[in-house]
Amino acid sequence: MRQSRFQAFDNDRDPAACGPHLAALRHELRRRGLDGFVVPRADEHQGEYVPPHAERLAWLTGFGGSAGTAVVLMDKAAIFVDGRYTLQVREQVDTELFAPVASNEMPPAAWIGENLPQGAKLGYDPWLHTPAAVDRLARAAEDAGGTLVPVADNPVDAIWSDRPVPPRAPARPYPLIFAGVSAADKLSQLNEKLAKARSDALVVSDPHNLAWLFNLRGADVAHTPLALGYALVPRGGRATIFIDEDKIGTELREALAPLADIASPDTLLAALATAAAGGRRVRLDAATAAAALRETVSAAGGTADVGDDPISLMKAVKNEAEKAGARAAQRRDAVAVTRFLAWFAREAPGGSLTEIDAAVALENFRAETNALVDISFDTIAGAGPNAALPHYHVTMASNRRIGEGIFLIDSGAQYEDGTTDITRTLAVGTPSAEMRERFTRVLKGHIAIATAVFPKGTSGAQLDSFARRPLWEAGLDFDHGTGHGVGAFLSVHEGPHRISKLGTTPLEPGVILSNEPGYYKEGEYGIRIENLVLVEERDIPGADRPMLGFETLTLAPIDLALVEPSLLSDEERAWLDAYHARVREALMPALEGADRAWLVEATRTVGG
Repeated sequence: MRQSRFQAFDNDRDPAACGPHLAALRHELRRRGLDGFVVPRADEHQGEYVPPHAERLAWLTGFGGSAGTAVVLMDKAAIFVDGRYTLQVREQVDTELFAPVASNEMPPAAWIGENLPQGAKLGYDPWLHTPAAVDRLARAAEDAGGTLVPVADNPVDAIWSDRPVPPRAPARPYPLIFAGVSAADKLSQLNEKLAKARSDALVVSDPHNLAWLFNLRGADVAHTPLALGYALVPRGGRATIFIDEDKIGTELREALAPLADIASPDTLLAALATAAAGGRRVRLDAATAAAALRETVSAAGGTADVGDDPISLMKAVKNEAEKAGARAAQRRDAVAVTRFLAWFAREAPGGSLTEIDAAVALENFRAETNALVDISFDTIAGAGPNAALPHYHVTMASNRRIGEGIFLIDSGAQYEDGTTDITRTLAVGTPSAEMRERFTRVLKGHIAIATAVFPKGTSGAQLDSFARRPLWEAGLDFDHGTGHGVGAFLSVHEGPHRISKLGTTPLEPGVILSNEPGYYKEGEYGIRIENLVLVEERDIPGADRPMLGFETLTLAPIDLALVEPSLLSDEERAWLDAYHARVREALMPALEGADRAWLVEATRTVGG
């Protein structure tokens, strides 16, 4: 079996453990006088990527997705997931113990309102929920005639005997050549925004924002270079970073010394109480600040101003150095991906490859760039019915041999100059007419986003239907967003911008997003085509307002064996031909021999 440097394919969760874990939790709740408990998939920063010691939901239920919540009562329990995980949750969780619930149809609060017994005490960990989430839970408990009760320490931790230790990976400075703007300048810009918002201080609770603001990177979570910690930035005053000092080496300490003090995370609440005293107004990030922070501000007599962290928008709009780094990273990554695609085209027809073989091979091609820091997420490599799971994670148990039909591979890389994310759907053998038709509808939606021109102020929600219309016309759709923001050597999923029904933040020049419509036929196959795009200004003669569009950053062939040319308009054919010509021109000099010959064939004109 091929070995991966960055991802594990072990069957690391035993479904049989779910029953004993649930029983142990209920016993612990009884001991504490609680009638139930809410277990979100979250750490103290409410992040998507959490360290192993914070994977409480996975330990309790067996569910390995990146988002979800369990509610445990004494006589029943439920697990709530969104549309990405409706199939996965049933495969990983004992549904006799945890009833799967679609969170878009019934959120946890609604379920609690219907199922919490009269007079019951429902526990929650105030470090694992945002203030808004706690307010929703409290209203639901009250509506049911119960009470929401904070716990001083998490009962799951009390029964998790082999819980991993918190991470203490070394953090390091992020070079200015890649960051583009000094941390001192970023702090100055942030102070202007705090003054405009009339905030006396900001708690930086999002580790991505901490990394960006102070030009540092770490390794506390898988695949995203984060150093877990907080910062307190008083308006016009000296910042304090609350982080385990074992993570701070001499080089980083010297870089931070002119900008901020370093303190233990244990002192955060005391420092926050001091900053809030006297009625001062403290901005807390609505997306990542724990409810415990709000309670501390309020108890100290301050005003907890829960809203957007201004750093999030500052970080999302890439500066010139970050844009240059993104382009360089995408081109480097494109060579590795194209070498993989050529290798796959040669090897897959033999029938000996497995999903893990493909995932590891792609990782190895990236490693041969000699610039790979990490992959940007666990590779999604799905053959046949596994491709119908949008966030499928291959394990030794699920590893499927790649046979005739469709193979989907969604992957990305972390390079010091940029973060990549690309999905390609590949035909093995001769695809069916239905596969070609549905792939082409997905491609039409992809092209609609890539070619969109829109007024400044347009949000991702306004563009989302562009990608869906070709599917809707055939009575089809997909249950995930069309695109997400992408960081600069940070998270492959970066807010606040996204192309989805929920993407309300106006798009700005400099924002990098994914363009990834899909289609999934349960039990048979899945399709997704993903490139990264950069929002850019568009000069349109005669326009009476500023207009924007997208530069496609990702460069790799789209499988023409899955394209049904008769479904494409002349404009769509022209886009695909032009894209492939650009791919060929950019990558040919870096390829040799059979890989170069494969690229020429893979980028031929549509129908050619």
